[in-house]
Amino acid sequence: MATTQYFQPLDRPRLAYSKRQASGAMERRAGVIFMGGFRSDMQGTKALFLDEWAGERGRSYLRFDYSGHGSSEGVFEDLCLGDWIADARDMVRLMTTGPQVVVGSSMGGWIALHAALALPHAVRGLVGIAAAPDFTEDLMWAEFSDEIRAEIMETGVYYEPSEYSDEPYAITRRLIEDGRKHLLLRAPIPLDIPVRLLQGMKDADVPWERALKLAGAIAHDDVRVTLLKGGDHRLSTPEDLDLLAATLDEVCAAVDARLGG
Repeated sequence: MATTQYFQPLDRPRLAYSKRQASGAMERRAGVIFMGGFRSDMQGTKALFLDEWAGERGRSYLRFDYSGHGSSEGVFEDLCLGDWIADARDMVRLMTTGPQVVVGSSMGGWIALHAALALPHAVRGLVGIAAAPDFTEDLMWAEFSDEIRAEIMETGVYYEPSEYSDEPYAITRRLIEDGRKHLLLRAPIPLDIPVRLLQGMKDADVPWERALKLAGAIAHDDVRVTLLKGGDHRLSTPEDLDLLAATLDEVCAAVDARLGG
């Protein structure tokens, strides 16, 4: 397993990342980048599983922590989606070469879509795992009570209990307001790459209907949604990970074929 390294963007917090180099002829084929979720990090189950997956296949693989997450620098409460999109763009531009397939989990699916739109020459395929574009507006702000909304607007932050952490999540006014600058589901999404969306139907955080809405918004026919009736938000069971591996094998092969690899 690759060791943790650090990258210093201009005027932004230092970012932690781990990169596996491609081997042999695989250097000319698609690499893979993992983009994690809100308050997640590159030591999670799916991120590490994909490290092993890439090693077995000889493909390059990059995972990293957004600023304010994991081992990267930055104060989470001071950051927002625009910062994390910038982190992702820098990682794709400066830490990879050649075509890439991006795997985005939850919030990472939103960020992966922005990376694909901003860097079409690099991002040639996308796999979403409970992808959550526009979640700050549609799954947070729209669901908050009037009292919670008032607390955010008046104090600047609301601390929401989380089933994934002992510490509550800080939902800041800046996070909500900045999220509105990056909404994607209000118009067609002009992507021309293979997209696969894996979605659990028992996901308590991202309703499964969101995957269908996202698929419908992408202006391309090579989009497929796989619904797992018993799947939760994490999609980290051995069966879920086997499906992720098979899906990523398919997308990488399609990208290789499309590019003549």
